[in-house]
Amino acid sequence: MTEYEAIVYDLDGTLVRLDVDWEAVAGRCGAILRARDVDVADASIWEMRERAADHGLLERVDEAIAEFEREGARSARRLPLADELPRDEPVGVCSLNAAAACRIALELHGLDGHVGTVVGRDSVETVKPDPGPLLAAVEALGAAPERTLFIGDSNTDEVAARRAGTDFEWVQDRV
Repeated sequence: MTEYEAIVYDLDGTLVRLDVDWEAVAGRCGAILRARDVDVADASIWEMRERAADHGLLERVDEAIAEFEREGARSARRLPLADELPRDEPVGVCSLNAAAACRIALELHGLDGHVGTVVGRDSVETVKPDPGPLLAAVEALGAAPERTLFIGDSNTDEVAARRAGTDFEWVQDRV
């Protein structure tokens, strides 16, 4: 394995599994948008976020999502890859989940002391697959992107890593 200056993990599906009812999240987000006559027919949660941004409702929608995520973090299930921690290299988390939810789940499983930075959906202006969140995590760890490994479980993670110039590994290839 290549030696890295830092390792960044996605959270949900990588280190832990948040206990979130995503259908209920979609229902709440849809209700917020429909109340303002925004069409949400066949929209995913992430598409609803985009529509919310277009109508000045992103803060309300993101807070609704974060509420479910924080609650789901309190009963998150630890996944096998969490056993990699602690590591010798600095470690960060870069997630589409709200940063507070990430911290709750990390603390629940005693991982918080092994993670130097957490970058969530609400930490920077953009979300994965934009490279901004991952680059923010890399910078906070004092590492260079080309000397950083990002480990995740989704195509969004892989695209973010490519765009940020980090190496990428799928979680299933490590456990």
